[in-house]
Amino acid sequence: MSEAVLKDCQKKMTKAVEAFSKQLSTVRTGRANPAILDNVYVDYYGASTPLNQLATISAPEARMLIITPFDKSAMGDIEKGIQKADLGLTPNNDGNIIRINIPALTEERRKELVKITRKYAEDARVQIRNIRRDANEQLKKLEKSGDITEDDSRNYQESVQKSTDKNIKEIDQLLEQKEQAITGV
Repeated sequence: MSEAVLKDCQKKMTKAVEAFSKQLSTVRTGRANPAILDNVYVDYYGASTPLNQLATISAPEARMLIITPFDKSAMGDIEKGIQKADLGLTPNNDGNIIRINIPALTEERRKELVKITRKYAEDARVQIRNIRRDANEQLKKLEKSGDITEDDSRNYQESVQKSTDKNIKEIDQLLEQKEQAITGV
C-alpha cells in the first residue's frame, strides 16, 4: 500500500516536471522555434483547433517560421489565430504559405521572458511540494490505521523528500538552461 503511495507520488512529480518542460518550450528565445506556436488555436469551421493540427510548422532560418496549411482555405483563420494569440508576431500570407519573421529580442523583452520562466518554475515547484504534502498525508493515515509502522512511515517520508528534492533540482536546471537561452549568455 505504501509502495503504491510512493510510486504514485514519483509518477505525479515526473509529470509535473514534464509539464514544466513543455511549458518552457512555448517561451521564445532568440531563435525561431515551432513550439512557440503550440498555444495557438484557430477557429476552424466553428471549432477551436490547435494550429499544429491544421498545418506543418517549420523553422528554415534562425529568425523565420513557415506555416504550410493542409487546407488553403484556412489561411485567413490561421492568420487571425496567430494574431489573437498575442505573441507579438506578425504573419505574412502569400497565398500558399504563411511566413512569420521573428524579431530580435530587446533587453527589456529578455528580462520579461526570464521573469515569465521563473514564474513557471515557481508554479512547478509549488506543484511538486503539493504532491509531497499529499503523499505524506497518505502515509500518516496509513500509520494511524496501523497498516505501516512509525519507522516505515518515516522511511517512506524520507523517500518522498528525496524525490521532491531531485525533481525540484531538475526544474532548477531546466530553468537555468532556458534563462541562458533567453539571455544568450
